[in-house]
Amino acid sequence: MKVVLEHLTKIFPSRDKKEGGEVIAVNDFNLEIPDGKLIGLLGPSGCGKSTTLFMISGLQAPSGGKIYFGEDDVTELSPENRGIGLVFQNYALYPHMTVRQNILFPLQNLKGENKLTKEEMLKRADEAARLVQIGEYMNRKPSELSGGQQQRVAIARALVKMPRVLLLDEPLSNLDARLRLQTREEIRRIQRDTKITTIFVTHDQEEAMSISDFIVVMKLGVIMQTGKPQWVYDDPANLFVAKFLGTPPINVFTGRVEAEKLYIGEECVLDVKGAADQEVFVGIRPEGFILSKEGRMSCAVSGIDVMGRDISVVSSNPASVNTVIRSIISADEMGNISGSTAKFDLKPHKVFLFNKETEERVRFGEQIAAHEKMVAEMKAEGQFYSTHEGPLPREQDDKVREEKPAEEKKGVFAKVKGLFKKKPAQPAPSEEEGAEENTDTEGKKNA
Repeated sequence: MKVVLEHLTKIFPSRDKKEGGEVIAVNDFNLEIPDGKLIGLLGPSGCGKSTTLFMISGLQAPSGGKIYFGEDDVTELSPENRGIGLVFQNYALYPHMTVRQNILFPLQNLKGENKLTKEEMLKRADEAARLVQIGEYMNRKPSELSGGQQQRVAIARALVKMPRVLLLDEPLSNLDARLRLQTREEIRRIQRDTKITTIFVTHDQEEAMSISDFIVVMKLGVIMQTGKPQWVYDDPANLFVAKFLGTPPINVFTGRVEAEKLYIGEECVLDVKGAADQEVFVGIRPEGFILSKEGRMSCAVSGIDVMGRDISVVSSNPASVNTVIRSIISADEMGNISGSTAKFDLKPHKVFLFNKETEERVRFGEQIAAHEKMVAEMKAEGQFYSTHEGPLPREQDDKVREEKPAEEKKGVFAKVKGLFKKKPAQPAPSEEEGAEENTDTEGKKNA
């Protein structure tokens, strides 16, 4: 089932009643998801990926835009009429029911022409359990299962309805590392067996890249880039995408382009044919360094992390934006590091330039032709290619906050302090004042 999102927007009222205003969770979202594919909605917390999923499911109504399943406009349809299967992060299993009863539950609520006989329901439940490999646990309660097994039950419950679209909202977040790896492989296998169009929401780039046919990288409700995972990693459209994808993260430096040569600090580190003169951010993947005694880039070595077949050289450079630089090289090269300085040459296809003002990609040399070839291949395969155009969305914390003048701050502090200041004790009334007070009180009572 192809899913098309047209100008999808979701606006929430601000929680700050004094300031008012609105919060745009999803902003003019356009995406086409091919039939039978698994796509990953990927981005940091608060980027709008779960909100997008809930609008597709019908749990939240969009503020604007349209949602299509195939040729059907489902924007106004209720969740139960959309033909979706939804798996939540916390499994949401009924603790008092057995695994079989949990899987059967969605079928028991079918009405009208969709209603099934008891035999048909049991057959479907057994098929779904067999697909996710939990057939031997059908009589157990959820509390008697491991986290991975409970997640499989939740997936079986979603699949038993034979949905047109399967929606997974961070389904692996509650699992340990080994179970997470095993379960994501199972999700990929199940999707390939069923060929159900699947949308997988996660903030874990490794999860998204390992199982998705293509990924959608989001920031503040906006699509930053779409494409096959490896292509997005190899050809990021802007600095945000480059920094978000990759472990260890990309190394970022300030630099400049002069006469088609790239300078980091005072060192000319790379020829960048076709790039115009400008100030740039330079992103270098950890695997983009080549250890060489005659290398064009110098770094001060502070340590070496041994990772088995590879080592990570930890170093620094005055032009580095990162606290430390991590360069991954073969363990066989470890003996070539001597002294406190390491020299590197750079792999051109692992070096990305970004305009310092807009943070958009500046391609050079063979990167230009490689990008054009990638876009042509995506379009030939019927995949939706998109990148963000215009100014990149900024976090609220990125904005410069106005500082109040020192005198104004002092005045506010004095007012607050005055509220808690201890009041001076009042002097005891004299005998004459006390007599007058008593007379006044008696007069008021008589009145």
